[in-house]
Amino acid sequence: MEDTAIRILDTHRIMAISTVRPDGWPQTTIVGYANEGLAVYFLIFRASQKFANIARDDRVSIAIREEQRDLRNLKAVYAGGHAAEVTDPGQRAQAWDLLTRRHPNLANFDLPGTAETALMRTKCKYLSIVDYSKGLGIPKT
Repeated sequence: MEDTAIRILDTHRIMAISTVRPDGWPQTTIVGYANEGLAVYFLIFRASQKFANIARDDRVSIAIREEQRDLRNLKAVYAGGHAAEVTDPGQRAQAWDLLTRRHPNLANFDLPGTAETALMRTKCKYLSIVDYSKGLGIPKT
């Protein structure tokens, strides 16, 4: 199942990420990402609600898929994990390299400083795969 999840992660660039708000309700936003295996990297602003939510409660859920004209081609990854800021300069540079390769529109930018942004990492821990090519409504968990 991990190999299938990695293939799906490798072929997309945008994910929905849900964090836990102070009142306990989920908050879902869309972010660009890059991955290395099941490790998913994304950049967020420190002033964002998403960063405040993760700083208070590091549990996140992600969803990645593309819209298909034929439902039988649908493949998706849903995962939960714990998000943490990447603070090691070497790891930050490596994650930024992954992000700029996945998102060419970032290629002309330097890695943003840590004063305004946080480069985050989450390892996909609780995996669910949907692959309707195996039959409709049959999730793999």
